[in-house]
Amino acid sequence: MAMRFCILGSGSAGNAAFLQTEGARVLIDAGFSARRLGALLGGVGESLERIDAIFLTHEHGDHAAALDGLKKHPHIRVFANAATARAVQAGLKHRPDWQIFETGAVFRFRDLEIRSFSVPHDAHEPVGYRFTAGTEGDLFAPRRSLAWVTDLGYAPPHVHEHLRAADVVVIESNYSTELLQADPKRPWSLKQRISGRHGHLSNQHARELIEAAASPQWRHVFLAHLSRDCNSVAAVEAACAAALADRRCAYSIVAPGAGTPVHDF
Repeated sequence: MAMRFCILGSGSAGNAAFLQTEGARVLIDAGFSARRLGALLGGVGESLERIDAIFLTHEHGDHAAALDGLKKHPHIRVFANAATARAVQAGLKHRPDWQIFETGAVFRFRDLEIRSFSVPHDAHEPVGYRFTAGTEGDLFAPRRSLAWVTDLGYAPPHVHEHLRAADVVVIESNYSTELLQADPKRPWSLKQRISGRHGHLSNQHARELIEAAASPQWRHVFLAHLSRDCNSVAAVEAACAAALADRRCAYSIVAPGAGTPVHDF
């Protein structure tokens, strides 16, 4: 086993994923209450007591809400850049075990190599990640890489490069342009923010990113962070399925509020 991976929950109500290697169990984001996050982990046979670290992409509540309830789990290290850590810490009554990195840095945690990179989103200093584990040429623990790219208004060239270098990729497909424009609950200003250069990727943007960054190395593509009101699995399928079929790799579309089974890579 080089990697075990699942998305615990995805969407505007909360986001978190679980990644396991031979030497580490980590979360990518923690956007649920600590109690809810513990229940989601329990559903895949894990627990907060067994989690070694959390890697935060940015400070928004749907990605960092659990930090407020993790006082009972001081062993969990929390990785973030300084701007994200400051923004999250301002709302906490306790101080997590912050592990601060500079955006763009390459660093290690146990048997994981982590590459952080900037993404354009309306947060203090949002990032994506590429996690790599395993040993090149080892048949029993093959080298595997996972790229996490959500919450971005567009994908600059360096984002394409990180996606191309990964075996498993998580890409945002947040909204259908038609459903967003027709949504009666969101004011025009919010629609402009969502669809702007520091907002989110639409289904069309996700398809274009898949086509531009596709790699024969890809083993599985996860399309995630779907809006509950302004998107649907069917809309993402209609926009992206043909592009993914051309790449001949497995893919999953994560329904709003849902997660995925555990996958071994």
